Amino acid sequence: MAGRAGYVLKANDRDTFTVASPRLYPHMWSWDAGFVALGIATVSVPRALDELRTLLGGQWANGMIPHILFHTESDYFPGPERWRTQVAAARPAGVLTSGICQPPIHVIALSRILHDARRKGGDDQEQAEAFVVETFDRWLAWHRYLATARDPHQHGLVEIHHGWESGMDDSPRWDAPYANVHPGPDLPPFVRRDLAHVSDPSQRPSDTEYARYLWLLEQKVRARYDDVTYRASGDFVVGDVLVSALLAAASDLLADMGKELGCPVDGVNELRGIARRFRSGVLRSLSPETGLCRDLDLRTGEWLEVESAAGFALLICGGDEAAIRRQRDLLLGPRWCGHSRLRWPTVPSVSPASPDFRQRTYWRGPQWPVLNWLYAWALNRSGEQEAANSLRAAGLAQLVDCDFAEYYEPITGESLGSKDQSWTAAIALDFLAARRPGRRRAVRLLTRELPAITPAGTTPPASVRQIRPPGRTG
Repeated sequence: MAGRAGYVLKANDRDTFTVASPRLYPHMWSWDAGFVALGIATVSVPRALDELRTLLGGQWANGMIPHILFHTESDYFPGPERWRTQVAAARPAGVLTSGICQPPIHVIALSRILHDARRKGGDDQEQAEAFVVETFDRWLAWHRYLATARDPHQHGLVEIHHGWESGMDDSPRWDAPYANVHPGPDLPPFVRRDLAHVSDPSQRPSDTEYARYLWLLEQKVRARYDDVTYRASGDFVVGDVLVSALLAAASDLLADMGKELGCPVDGVNELRGIARRFRSGVLRSLSPETGLCRDLDLRTGEWLEVESAAGFALLICGGDEAAIRRQRDLLLGPRWCGHSRLRWPTVPSVSPASPDFRQRTYWRGPQWPVLNWLYAWALNRSGEQEAANSLRAAGLAQLVDCDFAEYYEPITGESLGSKDQSWTAAIALDFLAARRPGRRRAVRLLTRELPAITPAGTTPPASVRQIRPPGRTG
């Protein structure tokens, strides 16, 4: 598995950044890059730092890290010509990007990279610590942007202006807000490219959903990507509980690293304040009936009651021990990972017991390995090592086919979406590295000994071809 994961990351490597997948996602995605970097760090700390350094090269003047950096030409849609970010005053010079953001996973990844570097010592440790100091103000600006431009009224919830900003594009979390998005007759025509890269179109969002996505994009363009202007006129403004939890956790981690490495005290204190505010916001969102955290529709003022995996946001940011224990038991229990129909007991994107559950459709039921990694990390950080190890073991079992798919059918275990997904391969390496002492050295040896990489889309060498266990339908 380590050798095949290394093969995928090498095949998707473009020297200073990694494409999200070889065909469906041929560019650099923001939160993908965070997961990719932490996986690469098990093999090469300097290359992992380059991944984050390249991502920061697309940062906007207002601190926002955009969700896509377009480094090469492709037929990906929507591409730079649709985003038209040249209308934005804050856009970066010399880099084509999208005009929205994604969850702030990056400092969590950086903390993992620093941890790996310190285990290895020497140049790796020196480079990682220097990188934290060098980029501290850039990460602070990113967190400050989310805490100010995206929470001007200090709800303690980061507002998102598009479902894509959540990372969970078509989750039922957004059904109610999207119902109030009505594409105008002047929506420019479009031809989708994503359906050509999957065998079953039902796995992807519908054309109706896609028209709403593109209408919100048009509204951002017409607001010239100014958050205040969009907030006054845009159709979709929602307080995202998972993004808020990630911001709280990442701000605490950045403050910890900054304090230890002598970064400015004012910045460290600002980060502590951001962490407190958004941790409190996540805690306030907790439903007393379901025990899940809820998003807030800031247009209607209504809590969004949906059984999605984002409801476990409190596990990520902490704040109330009794509520955390309840969320842990719920996550591992029969309504979620312990559901009797699941092929593997990993985190489904929607509860299999929910009426919203659609087992083959993108974020409406399938299991995403990166989401499972995130909750395993969160449980381990809060001292729930047994629960974390349970998710890690199940996650490795799920990936034994070595497809490293974008997501998995939760009942049959079939791989769905794009294959050879970089972030899936990356979290496999991190899971393997944490499995037992000495595993990192084994990963390095396996990846070094791979034969020359064949072009994307061709058959890998026999030594790294996928192996399917008996009984798998995929």
